[in-house]
Parts: sequence; C-alpha cells; structure tokens
Amino acid sequence: MKTKSIFVIAAAAMVFSLTSCEENRPEVPDVPETPGTTDTTGVEKPEAGEVSGEVSGVWEAGSVINVTGHIVVPEGKSLTIEEGVTVIFSDAGVGVNHTAIEFSVDGSLYCLGTEEAPVLLTVAEELRTPANTFKGLWGGIVAGAACEEMLIDHTIIEYCGGQVIEGSPAAENGYYTAGDDAYPHITTNNVDGRYVITNSVLRNGWSDAIYMMGGNAIIADNVFSAIGYDGAEAVNVKSGCTVDVARNVMFSANTNGLKLSSSDQSEVRHQAKIQAYNNTIIGSGWRRDGEKGGGIYVEENADAGVFNNLLVNCKFRATTPAYEEEGSEDCYDREHSMIDYNYYASGTVESSIVFSGEYEDDGETLLYSGVKYAYEGYAFEHEWYDTEKVDVHSVMARTKEEAEELDPKFVNYDINVDPAGYTFNDSWDFHLTAGSPALDASKTYTGGDRQPYFGTTGLEVNGKTYTSPAVGNWFGAFGA
Repeated sequence: MKTKSIFVIAAAAMVFSLTSCEENRPEVPDVPETPGTTDTTGVEKPEAGEVSGEVSGVWEAGSVINVTGHIVVPEGKSLTIEEGVTVIFSDAGVGVNHTAIEFSVDGSLYCLGTEEAPVLLTVAEELRTPANTFKGLWGGIVAGAACEEMLIDHTIIEYCGGQVIEGSPAAENGYYTAGDDAYPHITTNNVDGRYVITNSVLRNGWSDAIYMMGGNAIIADNVFSAIGYDGAEAVNVKSGCTVDVARNVMFSANTNGLKLSSSDQSEVRHQAKIQAYNNTIIGSGWRRDGEKGGGIYVEENADAGVFNNLLVNCKFRATTPAYEEEGSEDCYDREHSMIDYNYYASGTVESSIVFSGEYEDDGETLLYSGVKYAYEGYAFEHEWYDTEKVDVHSVMARTKEEAEELDPKFVNYDINVDPAGYTFNDSWDFHLTAGSPALDASKTYTGGDRQPYFGTTGLEVNGKTYTSPAVGNWFGAFGA
C-alpha cells in the first residue's frame, strides 16, 4: 500500500441487533448448495438471495449470499455469518466505473465458520482460477473507525484487492487514497477496536492480506498465500495497534511476511507494539522488484518482538531501514525491540525471478543485489541489516553447504523448489519431523520478558475471551 489517511473517532457503544431491512435479507437454502445445483435428494435448490446496502442480523448456516453492491454493517449493529455460508461478491463492481465491491464494517462482524464448514468470502466459482490469482476481483473487508470488534474464525477470504478509485467507500471515508491504493483482504481503523483473526485462510489478492491502522488484535493459526501483485505483505501493522502475530504460515508474500511500522504515530495513535513469534514465512520478497522485500521489515519507531520464527527461501533476512539513525522517526525502536532468535533456511534451487544490473531510485543509479538463492540473500551485505542488534543469535544458512545442513525437514514440503513460486498446495504439512534442527529448543528464545500482549488477559470479542498462543520453544508455526 502506498498512501493511507488515518481517522480516529471515539468508540460508540455497541448495540446488538439481529434485524435488517427485509428487502435485503437473503433467502436461505436448506443446505449449502451452489445456486441452481441439485442436492442429494434430487430437488433443485432455489437461487440464493442478493444483498447490497446495509446488512445486519444473521446469515444462516449453509446459505449462499450474492453481493451485488457495496455492503455495510451499520454502526451499533452486528452481522453474524454462520458456518458453511458462501458469500459471492460480484466482479462486475458498482456503477459505470465498476468500482470494486467493499464490505464495510462500522458495527461488528462475526464470521463463525468451523473446520468442517468454513465461511467462504469469494467470487463466482468460474472465476476462481489461477489466472485470476492477483486480479483483485472485489475489494475486501474494511473495518471502520466505529467498528468495536470483529471475529474472523475458520473463514476463507480470497480474490480481494480491487483498486480504490473515486467513489470507493474507503476513499470517501478517508481510509485509502483513490488512484493510489488497492484493497487488502482486511483493514482495521479503530485504535480501541478488538479484532481476532484465527484459523482462517487469506489468499489470492492484489494487496496486503491484513492492514492494521488501529486496534488490539490476535492474528493466530492462519494461512496466508499468494499475497500481493506488485508489492504488499501478509501482515502490515501501523501506529495505534497492539498485536500478537503467532503460529501463522505465510507463503509467497510479494514483499514481506511481516511489515511492522509505527508510522503516523501521534497523541491519539500510540506506538505500534507487536509480538510476532512462531510463524513460518516462506518465499517472501522474490516477486518484489528492488531490494525491499524479504520476510521481515521493521521501521518508524515500531516496538517489535520478532523471535522463534522460521523463514524459508526468503530473499533477505530481517531488514530495519535507518537503523543507524537511532531515535529518528525512520528508525525502528531499537532500544526496546528484539528481532532475534529466528531460523533462516534455504533451498538450493535458483529463483526464477532474479533482479540484477542497474536501476534508478529517486534519480540515483543503484545496483540490484543479483541474489539467486535465499542463502545468498542472507549473506548479502544489505544496507538495512542491523548486524549489531538484529539476528545476532539467529540460526542462518549463508552457504549452499549450510543450506543443506539446516533443512528444517518439514513433514510434507520440499524446500528445494523455486522460491518465487506462489501456488499453494493444501496437502503440504509444515510440522517438523523428529530430528529437525528447527526443533532445537536451546537456540530459541524463551525469556520471560517477551510474552504475548494478550496471552493472559486475552481479548473479549462476541462475549468470548480469546487468548494468544503461548510461545513455543521451537522455530516456526508448528513443532513436531
């Protein structure tokens, strides 16, 4: 994302409502059938209901909802989406300009899928193709400054990232800039908001998967894949946020798995505070031109604990631009942050995307790194590597021999593949086999000073208290 405008308003008292305009309520099929198909009894199911405008109440289990225009959960109301619901967003957009459809949340949103019957936010089935991976066929969820809480549980969100243009609700509300931005899968804006995103899949999008401009959040046990066409991160955090990011698999983010920044910090937007631990980040940075992408990027006074993460085939290791200007607005909070005790693994297959030679940056002629293998990137003398403070104790493959030695030995994922690939295979298993060097607890960080922000008190959302996962004494999202 390029340009953001931040709006903060006082959180309004939330009033739960299970009513909505009758003309906007969809017809609910008896079982989760695709419109026009036949169930096992041979009875053709009715066409699903169409919705646009204000929505609230309950979308009942197994129903199919066709969204034909922008939808919004009004302030003071809530929308509950039950297990097995499929929400299909029209790729035609809105109006003569075909503005990408936005799912605005000014009230509260609860997506309550299950492992057996997840909620699905998608496009028409015939559009769910590899060719459309980065096409941005609809907008995304925008939780506005009045959104007090949101729960995304066992939910699949895909094919997001439509362009923000004049007439887009996010532009009219000042969250994004028309002509400069594309929609993330999920955006947050309320510094006092409570957000839990767990057990979910965010995939196939033009822009970031999660872009936080405010709020308290637990982001845990998710899978991110094929994120970003020409930039973007799996999780992008700005000022006004306190966030735990744990036990996620982040596969092929265009730029970084984690981008952590306290940009736009002010008296009403506190310093960004993040604990990011036990994540598995694979293949980040290769699809981004230049030398910015790589896996972990921390800047602009962010207070970040980034540890016990497993990075595999990422173009670079953790970068912290302007680290030599400690105390400046561009440098991360070098005094209080800890970006260390991570594990950097590399395959030995050359990337299909390699940038080499000269390039122009703000009128200056620079040289690309020419990195072909992750281990070359880890060993590269990058100007943003804070070698005095960052990854001092991390395990790192810097040569082909070390890459072979430090293979984390996943149960079902061969690291010797093109690191720039973005097609995810659901059969992969990122648990570690017995004897994996990434299970060596003596190399991990277990100090008591780096605990999750919401590990004890938790976050209460929809009447339930959610807590962040405990820190694991292994590298990556899963142990053995």
